[in-house]
Amino acid sequence: MIHRNPFLYDCVQQYERIRSLADRAVAQVDDAQFFQDLGEDANSIATIVKHICGNMRSRWTDFLTTDGEKASRRRDEEFIILEADTRDRIMDDWEAGWTLVLDTLGSLTDDQLDSTILIRGEAHTVREAVLRQLNHYAYHVGQIVLIAKVASGHAWQTLSIPRGKSDDYTEAMRRGSERRA
Repeated sequence: MIHRNPFLYDCVQQYERIRSLADRAVAQVDDAQFFQDLGEDANSIATIVKHICGNMRSRWTDFLTTDGEKASRRRDEEFIILEADTRDRIMDDWEAGWTLVLDTLGSLTDDQLDSTILIRGEAHTVREAVLRQLNHYAYHVGQIVLIAKVASGHAWQTLSIPRGKSDDYTEAMRRGSERRA
């Protein structure tokens, strides 16, 4: 959905970018790497994704009308991988979470941006809450990318400009913009 409000439009673009980074990183790991813990008190990709999903359900369900930290949320359980937590199930929750986020953002109006909502009893404007969540997800997506990169080793396919190719990239962008002008 293309939002008419410039702030919301930009936020949707950023949410979609960080989701794409996570999706492309996760696609590069097998199931063993997806669930691999890096050590005591370190999270696997699966655990981070499960946590983000729990956060999304809590924050974005009834976004304007209830506290973003729902009484039903069991945050500590998001960091425990259960037997029922298959990769497919976790990724289905991931898909549902992103749908909830983007649908909620798409439903917001200009008049609601300065409305006050609560997260853990703390007042935020809608604008602040949207940015808070964007920051939170970007933080965790960075973790996912790093873990996937380490797990993939030499098989890793970069998600951005490859090392040593910055000049080539910049030149290609320049040529592309000249053709459009």
